[in-house]
Amino acid sequence: MKPQKNPIHIEAKKNDIAPLVLLPGDPLRAKYIADNFLSDVKLVNTVRNMNAYTGTYKGKKVSVVPSGMGVPSAGIYVFELLYYFDVKKIIRIGTCGAVSKDLKLLDVVLADLVYSETDYDKQFINKDISVVLPSKKLNKIIVDEAKKLNIPIKLGTTNTTLVFGPYGDEKGIYKRVPKDINIIAEEMEGFAVLLTAKKFKRDAAILLSVTDSPYIKEVVSNEDRKTALNDMIKLALEAIIK
Repeated sequence: MKPQKNPIHIEAKKNDIAPLVLLPGDPLRAKYIADNFLSDVKLVNTVRNMNAYTGTYKGKKVSVVPSGMGVPSAGIYVFELLYYFDVKKIIRIGTCGAVSKDLKLLDVVLADLVYSETDYDKQFINKDISVVLPSKKLNKIIVDEAKKLNIPIKLGTTNTTLVFGPYGDEKGIYKRVPKDINIIAEEMEGFAVLLTAKKFKRDAAILLSVTDSPYIKEVVSNEDRKTALNDMIKLALEAIIK
């Protein structure tokens, strides 16, 4: 079955979506980015309250489109961005939970490989691959920009889960992970973002901020999640326009 002529979940004119997209999960974080980092902002989508914005950053047109939570939601939005709006580059900017003891709260993580037990691969491309790689080119740009901005980043493998970590059997999951895969953090959308981008031969990367850890009693509050992630947002914007 082929996709229908027009997108279902992004009700925007084709030129309203920029070829460069930041993809937070939370619609409120998308608004925060638009309000605080972009100029000449226009609201370009309101379907399901997944408000998306297009503006300019240092003279370059950039869109901020929320993906919602989980693999299915992220897959929908990335597919529509690539298929209907011909987006060229996507950086997912989200939050993650630490798996490694070495990660501290608000550390910035850049995924160099994403692992998942999801069936998204089987249903989307009819293959069982379990791992997917980000764009090497885009990751290198992010690493280079991080050095320029003096923003430390942790490069490593992330796990895209189907159940929010604390609500599931995490011990069981990590017993099944192949021994040659060293996961440092977990989140819920990255696998779908990268695999969908790979199908369309577009550049995508996964940039995350650590907001909770089983090794640290403190957590980042919901309010702080909106505003304490500025380093990650700034880094993503500098990288996406290169």
